[in-house]
Amino acid sequence: MPRTTPGGDRAPQAGPVAPNGDPVLAARFSVPVPPKTYVRRPRLTERLRQGVEGPVTLVNGPAGAGKTLLVADWIADEGPPGRVAWLTVEPEDNGPGVFWTYVLESLRRHGLASPDEIGSPARSGEVDHSLLTRLAAQLSRRAEPFILVLDEFDRVAASADIAEELQFVLRHSGDGLRLLILSRTEPLLPLHRYRAAGEVTDIRGADLAFRPEETAELLSRHGMRLSDEGTRALTERTGGWAAGLRLCLLAAQGADEPALFLKDFEAGRSTLADFLLAEVLDTQPAETQDLLLRTSILEQIHPELANALTGRQDAEAILAALHRANAFVEAIGHSWYRLHPLFAEILRVHLRVRHPGLEPELHRRAARWLSEAGQLAEALPHAADAGDWELAATRFIDELAIGRLLTGLDAERLDELFSRMSPDACGAAADLVRAARELARHDLDRGLDRLRRAEENLPTDEAPGSAALRLSCALLRVLAARMTGSADLAEAAAEDVAAAERALPAERLAQHPELPALMLTDLGSAELWAGRFDAAQSALSAAARAEAGPETAFPRHECLSRLALIDFLHGWPGRAETHAREAVAEAERSGLPPAARTGVAQLVLAAVAIDRDDLVAARTHLDHAASSAVPRDPIVTAGLALLRSRLLLARGHPRAALRLLEELGQPPAVVEPSPWVNDRTALGMSHAYLADGRPQAARQVLEDEGATSPENVVAAARARLATGEGEAALDLLTALPTGHGEGPAITVRALLARAQTADALGDGPEAQRLVARALSVARPERLRRPFLESGPWLRRLARRRPDLAQGHDWLPASLVGNAPAAGAPDCGPAPVTEPLSEREQEVLERLAQMMSTEEIAADLYLSVNTVKTHLKSLYRKLAATRRGEAVRRARELHLL
Repeated sequence: MPRTTPGGDRAPQAGPVAPNGDPVLAARFSVPVPPKTYVRRPRLTERLRQGVEGPVTLVNGPAGAGKTLLVADWIADEGPPGRVAWLTVEPEDNGPGVFWTYVLESLRRHGLASPDEIGSPARSGEVDHSLLTRLAAQLSRRAEPFILVLDEFDRVAASADIAEELQFVLRHSGDGLRLLILSRTEPLLPLHRYRAAGEVTDIRGADLAFRPEETAELLSRHGMRLSDEGTRALTERTGGWAAGLRLCLLAAQGADEPALFLKDFEAGRSTLADFLLAEVLDTQPAETQDLLLRTSILEQIHPELANALTGRQDAEAILAALHRANAFVEAIGHSWYRLHPLFAEILRVHLRVRHPGLEPELHRRAARWLSEAGQLAEALPHAADAGDWELAATRFIDELAIGRLLTGLDAERLDELFSRMSPDACGAAADLVRAARELARHDLDRGLDRLRRAEENLPTDEAPGSAALRLSCALLRVLAARMTGSADLAEAAAEDVAAAERALPAERLAQHPELPALMLTDLGSAELWAGRFDAAQSALSAAARAEAGPETAFPRHECLSRLALIDFLHGWPGRAETHAREAVAEAERSGLPPAARTGVAQLVLAAVAIDRDDLVAARTHLDHAASSAVPRDPIVTAGLALLRSRLLLARGHPRAALRLLEELGQPPAVVEPSPWVNDRTALGMSHAYLADGRPQAARQVLEDEGATSPENVVAAARARLATGEGEAALDLLTALPTGHGEGPAITVRALLARAQTADALGDGPEAQRLVARALSVARPERLRRPFLESGPWLRRLARRRPDLAQGHDWLPASLVGNAPAAGAPDCGPAPVTEPLSEREQEVLERLAQMMSTEEIAADLYLSVNTVKTHLKSLYRKLAATRRGEAVRRARELHLL
């Protein structure tokens, strides 16, 4: 029946009319035109192209996700196969009659059939089934399909009648109809059947989200540019949401510094906020709005947690409905949800406006719920945001999480979180957290002060939570004892750890493998510093076997490093190298950053390289050790000084080596002296004095230390030999203690000292026998440095008895000579026609170090004229005319 105007006049009929009498609006059939700044995304258009080859394609995402522009651009750019009929759905289409009137009109505009062939709905609320049958029949006879695009289909998605009728037409149209549905919600169509048959193409909100490279293109189209990091940050903050990005960029275009504006953009006070509040929040019922506002403080939302924040019991249904409606609520599995980051940011601002002062209480409720649910890592930030530091510290200690401040992936985050702790927070738990932070930062004085305060406030054994407090306190005392080098205090604290553990359930302790790993590492390190090697090896080996995981990666790495050091100190360089490389591999495998690695493994590798006379590799390992070393670790500090002095000595700088060792002899007052470090310091000084031509000082420094280790006895014997006291040297070596598991590095040095003594006392055959044994022991480990350290007597012996070095081509050329075997081809530079003297060899080595004539003279206690004489002889023997040429030829001949 024709419509009449309010005054009774009949409305003019200019085109088709819907069953309710309203004219059909032609604008709803128009394909939108994308703006010039639109970024085409081939990864999505290819999905559309493939999708329309099947019956259903669903583009499903929240408001502003870019659904409409994606499909419109694809249509305009590619011209999909078949005819495209576009319909923008309106809420008034909820009546089947109105909806199908518009669908039919859209199809007819692209040549489907005349109205007389199919007909039109007569009533708004229903459609005759025969009409749908005729429509399906017409479509099924087509040679090419119609692609029906239903934009904003969520406006009628709740209509079961429309969904059923659409499914009927689709099923009976054969290949004549393809549905392309754009919707914020999942349609009521039986999509599960199509998905099971592989006949649905889904493009979801996550697919529609912009990637950083697409954000960069969008910025470029708006005449802006950000750094790669800035582009990634903007993409993450907006969640790649198309409308959010565009609104941000439009706002930034009016700013003086767009890049700075985007970095500090306040989403809660912008057109973004207006968009989301109008499109999402304001369209929801009051209970839903309240839930969204209160849960905006959460990173992740569980229905029960949401109920704790709202005081109601309806969160599960509300969250599920919001997710289905694509209302910026995403399901992330196991009943957990999260809000879109920008939406949450805007909601938090709105929460403070609507409910001032409520936010801290919400954080407090969230902290308690998460803590009781066993999610401490998630609970702590909420307790901090609530300002409830006593709750945060108490729960942290109760959950036995103190070790997480000292190691693991969360250590840096937890340190930052507790750095905000108010000075007003009191109690043993708060002081223990402060102590752990200070000790982790290697601030021993402040850490010990905090630890003493905590101990003063420890409750009685019967008080709730006392066992966790006592365990944490004892664990930190082991760490403090390690840092002060006190093995006795470490052992006593370890006993307290064991006592506290007995008061705690085994299943709770099992959840924290980092605690025993840290305790054993610290105990073993303190024992190692004190020279209690067996006890150290036992503790460190047990910690190295700790359960693998991020929390135990650093202790395992540290323990393997220290086990390598023990091997080296016992004279087993091969074993030491194996353990050290295992430590490095553990760090690499676990992704430990350089700053979180101990430098001990690199120190051991440097020490092994020096023994093998690979000084370049030793320098590299020392540099790595210095850059990655944990600050104020006494073992690392001592090790660096000892090895740097050895390297200087190996390169012919005994006085520089002495200066380093003299500084090492003055350790910090808070650190107890280490017996083996003192022994090694005296040993290094003795070697430096001997190399500097001061045998009496070399002897005296060892006597002052009173060390009786095999290495020190060998050094004392060498000092006696240098002063002509062969019999005294023999007495020392005869009484040399053995049988303590000494490895080849110690054995070789002892054998060479015995050989030198025999040679000095005129027993040549015994000297040769002992050198042969030393070579045999040293060969598997390639221990070159002990032979180079032995002095000129060994070179003289090697020249007298060249057969000693046969089969030992691994020895340094300066020791065994370089003449090729008889009959060997001439494949290199001719050997020197006359061997270098010992003094000429010393001058040559300093020449290679770019020392001036005056520096060589001072270093060797010679006159400048004498050095010049040696240089002339060197040039003649090496057939060279200049310094550089002489050094180069010496290297070719392996004299250096």
